[in-house]
Amino acid sequence: MPYHPLRALSRRRLLALSGVTLGAASLSRPALAQGRFPDRPIRLLLPWPPGGSSDAQIRSLADLATRTLGQPVLIENRSGARGLLGAQQLLQAAPDGYTLSQHHLSVLRHPFLTRAKSWDPVEDFTPVIGLTGWLFGVVVRGDSPYKDWASFVAAAKAKPGLLTYSTSGIGTTNHIAMEDLCSRAGIELTHVPFRGTTEGVTALMGRQIDSIADSSAWMPQAEAGTFRALCVWTAERVKRLPDVPTLRELGHDMVVTSPYGIAGPKGMDPGVVRALHDAFRTALFSPENTAIRDRWDMPLAYLDSEAYRDFVVRRAAYEKEMVTRLNLSIDS
Repeated sequence: MPYHPLRALSRRRLLALSGVTLGAASLSRPALAQGRFPDRPIRLLLPWPPGGSSDAQIRSLADLATRTLGQPVLIENRSGARGLLGAQQLLQAAPDGYTLSQHHLSVLRHPFLTRAKSWDPVEDFTPVIGLTGWLFGVVVRGDSPYKDWASFVAAAKAKPGLLTYSTSGIGTTNHIAMEDLCSRAGIELTHVPFRGTTEGVTALMGRQIDSIADSSAWMPQAEAGTFRALCVWTAERVKRLPDVPTLRELGHDMVVTSPYGIAGPKGMDPGVVRALHDAFRTALFSPENTAIRDRWDMPLAYLDSEAYRDFVVRRAAYEKEMVTRLNLSIDS
């Protein structure tokens, strides 16, 4: 039989070699399985003030994930800077899985709104999981002459630029989406930005604007009949507004929910990412978290880590295109 070096190894040597191989392989296994992660509390940054839908949903998620991970997932509200403080903290944090942040579309859009140095929305973060989003729609007063989306569009075409709509700010997801929708519908509206959705609700009640294009702070008035929803931007109709059509039903292939998820610093270990994803996924699909999302009309937007990264790549390209098309900038 021809000589082969491997056959010449003793049984003891083979076992020793196998031990080295197994030991190296074990380094790539999820750290959670080895009992090394987590061994201390995890910080989950929420770049908004306490209260509101995302705060409620993320806090519930953290509480539920704590049970699975065996270590507290602690919420840290870091509001300000247009919701970007969480992303800024991730740039400075170690990629060990102990610092995470809610990851939303403003983080992907920001680098294209300014000439100042910020971050690469694709390469500078580690996507962990896609979670949920918000309900958006176009709403008018209940006594408005616009009974449906078709009549609203017809009036806008007859009076270009005279009808107004509010959003929660220039360069927000709903602002960009509404401009995209206007382009598709062939209409021109005047944008009236406010600091938040509730200011738009107040302005519509006071007849200062013609419509709102924003998240669902208008839902109580819509249910009461004070406002009338002309369309919703979710993939399917909303349970509380079963007669209101989606944009797709109106002929526009658009779904706008401003989905968000959780991300960590660049370069996280795949095993740690997997452990975190699995814990947050269990929490997301729990009856407790589902009830909170239902209460706030938050559509499910679950994506695993790989699919979430793919989404970030596609969405960053879209954000760059829309910011360029609308000539948006936050530079003074």
